[in-house]
Amino acid sequence: QVQLVESGGRLVQEGGSLRLSCAASGRTFSTYSMGWFRQAPGKEREFVATINWGGTGTYYADGVKGRFTISRDNAKNTVYLQMQSLKPEDSAIYYCAAARAPFKSDTEYDYWGQGTQVTVSS
Repeated sequence: QVQLVESGGRLVQEGGSLRLSCAASGRTFSTYSMGWFRQAPGKEREFVATINWGGTGTYYADGVKGRFTISRDNAKNTVYLQMQSLKPEDSAIYYCAAARAPFKSDTEYDYWGQGTQVTVSS
């Protein structure tokens, strides 16, 4: 069992930066791949980024590639999402999730956090 708690979301201006954190409980965190997803009002939840258990493999959605960076610190049971050059279309609730492999589909993820709101103003 893994419990996830996101933090770091807030209102930020277009072009700004933000780092989201996702703290996990449980001794098995380091065995899970972790993903970030987001959902804007009226839209489907979409994949943002994922990282494998060791942090050696990362994958990104095309729309965030080059602007977002996913990383993890297994000693702290935490995964991060560094976001730069933010755009209004990045506004959404951001969720972290845990899975057995670095999937891009949200249906493959077993555990989810409650989400943190990111709002980018123009």
